[in-house]
Amino acid sequence: MQGTFDRRARTAGNGPGYASIVAAGPHAPVLHWVRNDGPVPEDAVLLLDAGVELDTLYTADITRTLPVSGSYTPAQRQVHELIERASAAALAAVRPGAEYRDFHREAMRVLAEGLHDWGLLPVSVEESLDPDGQHHRRYIACGVGHFVGLDVHDCANSRAEAYHDGTLEVGMALAVEPGLYFHPNDETVPPELRGIGVRLEENVVVTPGGNRVLSSALPGDAAGLEAWVAAAGR
Repeated sequence: MQGTFDRRARTAGNGPGYASIVAAGPHAPVLHWVRNDGPVPEDAVLLLDAGVELDTLYTADITRTLPVSGSYTPAQRQVHELIERASAAALAAVRPGAEYRDFHREAMRVLAEGLHDWGLLPVSVEESLDPDGQHHRRYIACGVGHFVGLDVHDCANSRAEAYHDGTLEVGMALAVEPGLYFHPNDETVPPELRGIGVRLEENVVVTPGGNRVLSSALPGDAAGLEAWVAAAGR
């Protein structure tokens, strides 16, 4: 699967914009599984985090989590739909003048609320979201976005006031990528959730009226992804 994507990336542009992440089954909850080995179980999800660097030298950074069989299990769909809600909340917060951290906070609130509803938080949502709490972060291995451009994390060495502590401006390009990662051996979650890793990553540009999703040609909802897999299998 990595070879197929990477060859297509070379055909469409300069090649992959970064080391492609192709993680199936128990590897999907690993944040950056770039070994891209192991089986692809029929009842698992496949997390594909990959982007093409065009001949302009600008890169994409997009993630979709696909059902290998063509249909999500109830547990997989439950996780994916929560990620969809977190993505929608985060994208709604991307606009000129907003604090860079706003979309992160909005996604984290939705995820914490969902985890609380599932009985996975030992404290209230507000206690978990408090800087001294962060219980929900057990299942969220990273932040939910970064700038993209000439580098996939453009530019990670920027001063804090120009990046994480800054504000969004028209023309800025971002990756917005909420996810949940339940490791196979994590006994704090019910058996049906163990081994499920889901990330939904969109690329957006800040516009005067809010933002434009650059990756909208790809479905992001569970039903759309099931249909996409079904169409690809024909």
